Amino acid sequence: MDRRAVVRPIVALAMTAVGVMHFVSPAGFVKIVPPWLPAPLLLVYVSGVAEIAGGVGLLIPPLRRLAAWGLVALFVAVFPANVYMAMNDIQPFAAHVSRAAQWMRLPFQAVFIAIAVWLAREPRG
Repeated sequence: MDRRAVVRPIVALAMTAVGVMHFVSPAGFVKIVPPWLPAPLLLVYVSGVAEIAGGVGLLIPPLRRLAAWGLVALFVAVFPANVYMAMNDIQPFAAHVSRAAQWMRLPFQAVFIAIAVWLAREPRG
């Protein structure tokens, strides 16, 4: 069984769902944009579009590699927001997340990056 064929749609669905949430509930995402970045709402929308494009792109064979590398770039780009959230104990959504959990979440960004790199390196043909 091709493990990528199992993982790819799961990642695609997750990324697309989170991307859609950037438009459905942008206020929570705006809260975690570091203050030194301009136009927080615009950045939330741009990252939402990038997440949706990456998720959908994973499902289109000619776009899979590009989409996966785009997700790698996105995961790196949003990391400062995750750090800012943990450093300042920001609660972006209704459910409370402990500060410890916010900090423990940070290393998982490397896992997300590793998965996207693995998907990007799918053998051709």
